[in-house]
Amino acid sequence: MNIFKITGTILIIAGVLGLIYGKFSYTKETKETKMGPIELTVKEQERVEIPYWIATGTVVFGSLILLFGMKRDKSLIVSK
Repeated sequence: MNIFKITGTILIIAGVLGLIYGKFSYTKETKETKMGPIELTVKEQERVEIPYWIATGTVVFGSLILLFGMKRDKSLIVSK
């Protein structure tokens, strides 16, 4: 596999996952306090939303890379 196929495939998969899930969340530790034997930590849950236009654009861009990458490979093979 060449770099065009790998990049295009990764972009298409990322775009499809963005369209399916649309958002993801993760836990972030923000503050930690130690007072002798007592430890206090605060965990905040962050949410990231992925706009549909970015996910759709990623799928389209990945498809174009695959399409034009394959055409470029075929033209290189024919010209040899």
